[in-house]
Amino acid sequence: MDYLSAFLHRLPKDYQALLAHRLEDSAWIQLLENIQRQEETARNANPQAIFPSVDRVFYALELTPIQTIKVILLGQDPYHTAGLAQGLAFSVPQDILPGSNLFPSSLRNINKALMLEGYRPMMNGDLTHWATQGVLLLNACLTVQEGLPNSHVRWGWNQFTDALIHDLLQQLREKVVFLWGGFAQKKEVFIPTDRNHLILKSSHPSGLGVYKTSSPFLQPKDTGSCKHFSLSNAWLNNHLQSPINW
Repeated sequence: MDYLSAFLHRLPKDYQALLAHRLEDSAWIQLLENIQRQEETARNANPQAIFPSVDRVFYALELTPIQTIKVILLGQDPYHTAGLAQGLAFSVPQDILPGSNLFPSSLRNINKALMLEGYRPMMNGDLTHWATQGVLLLNACLTVQEGLPNSHVRWGWNQFTDALIHDLLQQLREKVVFLWGGFAQKKEVFIPTDRNHLILKSSHPSGLGVYKTSSPFLQPKDTGSCKHFSLSNAWLNNHLQSPINW
């Protein structure tokens, strides 16, 4: 199987159809071929050191078909620590509990925000239940090498997901987009302005930066949150879409 066919074969059919028009562009074809070639080369060299596993690279798309999307949450790249990346932005496997040293700081702060907004606390860091309700948990870069954050950014993943974000939000109407942190907020240029989407922006939930912008994810001393979870559900209700059980 050639590189292009191998890449496309991995995409769910609805996402294949969404992006099919781009196959008229030779540069797009070259982009997909380049990603596939570099990923195959890296996995052949050290298959245990590329995260997530090959069957989870497009897991976010598999769990959240286009017709079910209500919210898009953009991440940067997968966790680069062994045992954490599972193909969903911010999510970790079910056995990673809030008390664990492996539980990411971003999830700790997401958990604080949920509780401040009156939602139940997380039992673990697995966000699969968000994805199956229509929250597309999409990282901009879909693979990473162990111990090296952003190590695959030059492969072309960002160009692929930028196009995906644009085409999704061009086709859909009245959805919610979470842009947490400066990296995600740069993606706003790919969001069509004529489809009545709600864009919610704040600082990134990880580390000390969670408090340090004009639109903090959490208020100092955790006295309040950005209220993105309740704001998104209010928007969905007002636009005749069922809310998310956060």
